[in-house]
Amino acid sequence: MSETKQFEYNYSANRAKEIEAIRRKYEDPKTDKFEQLKVLDKQADKRGMITALVLGIVGALILGTGMSIVMEGSAALMVLGIIIGVVGIVVLSAAYPMYKKIVKEDRAKVADQILTLSKEIQ
Repeated sequence: MSETKQFEYNYSANRAKEIEAIRRKYEDPKTDKFEQLKVLDKQADKRGMITALVLGIVGALILGTGMSIVMEGSAALMVLGIIIGVVGIVVLSAAYPMYKKIVKEDRAKVADQILTLSKEIQ
């Protein structure tokens, strides 16, 4: 009777990363200062991004409506289509400056918290 004892060890870096990612989902983010820092950083951009996306989508739809009206063919509708298209371009053009303005305001609101947390982590 020959008994062979063998030790098997399987380590996978990908598996360890996946386990860590799952564990982090269930941890309370308030306990981990690094997670708090990431949440605050995302929070500063979120409102500006939503506003810019809404303005961009609405502006593109208005511009498209104007282009469709221009293609109808009559002169009166062409003028109306151009006016509507220009309004759409103005709305589209406002999206990025609004994003920058809102993000700047929101970053100013959370700047103290982010700086404090980043000093505590280092």
